[in-house]
Amino acid sequence: MNRRSFLKNSALGGTAAAASSLAAPLYAQGNRTLTMVTTWPRGFAGLADAADRAAANINALTDGSLTVDVKHAGELVGAFEVFDAVTAGQADMYHGADYYFVNQHPAFAFYTGVPFGMTATEHNNWYYHGGGMEMHHALGEIFGLKSFMAGNTGAQSGGWFTKEITGPEDFQGLKFRMPGLGGRALGHMGVSVQNLPGGEIYQALASGAIDGTEWVGPWSDEKVGFQEITKFYYTAGFHEPSAGLSLATNLEVFDSLTQQQKAAIEIGAAAADHWNLHQYLMNNGSALQRLASSGVKVLEFPDSVWDAFGAASMQVYEEFMGDDIFKETYDAYVESMAASSGWISKSDATYRNQRDRVLGS
Repeated sequence: MNRRSFLKNSALGGTAAAASSLAAPLYAQGNRTLTMVTTWPRGFAGLADAADRAAANINALTDGSLTVDVKHAGELVGAFEVFDAVTAGQADMYHGADYYFVNQHPAFAFYTGVPFGMTATEHNNWYYHGGGMEMHHALGEIFGLKSFMAGNTGAQSGGWFTKEITGPEDFQGLKFRMPGLGGRALGHMGVSVQNLPGGEIYQALASGAIDGTEWVGPWSDEKVGFQEITKFYYTAGFHEPSAGLSLATNLEVFDSLTQQQKAAIEIGAAAADHWNLHQYLMNNGSALQRLASSGVKVLEFPDSVWDAFGAASMQVYEEFMGDDIFKETYDAYVESMAASSGWISKSDATYRNQRDRVLGS
């Protein structure tokens, strides 16, 4: 991907070029403070933790030559304003879910989660060993960013509904919060899709402004308190079988750093990615048990709904195949997913089924 030709030929070029021209100036080497803005309110379980962990990792790895000052959503800019703030040089880096920025380019969705896509293990295989990181860098650099994965929630839940879902027809006219390409797929099923930042979802659901929402998974959802509003909870969703979180630094700021500082950002982000995924996996099981004990109905979508999800998702992918960057990313992503899944399905999946059968789990 050639940034100069992309900006010249793309409808996004004016915005991206303007952002690039406002990027932060080069700094003298030495002790520096970098401002990180996030898409998460302070204290949001797992998500804000991942941002804070990445910042702490960078601070420690640079032994004080860099200090990352974290400003969570609303403290400096709004949750959905972080991309523009960093590309314009108003902040040095952001931590967020890149699928919030599919209006900048739809390929950003692959670095969070896409419908019927990879699990967290498969996603990390692609990202760290299948060229995914290099593609992330190339896409980010078009917009003046240096991007790394820096968190993962694992598989996300299907969401909270104010009524039980018995078939695809129940989605017609439903007001539902879901970002990214998953939300676009729901639109093909007749849903009125809402894209709300995390800090606004509880009130929207409580007030009836929306009929349902996906958020993350049992642990994060319990912390937000959705179980206080509705008791219909679908534990498996089609939209984010892995949900990666990203740390993106203004490219001119990144290029002005020492090699050690650059490495600290890459390594600190990767360590946060690993740490955060297992934070979620450790906490979700017990949280789900608490939700069920409190009266929440733990449900699964019927096959007819899964089939409708699949058909709608394929429509979404077809809409973007005319974009060279999207198609290149999609093809690489699907190829890697097939390669990973072939072994995992014959090893981990078989073993777990047999383990649970033999041990009676």
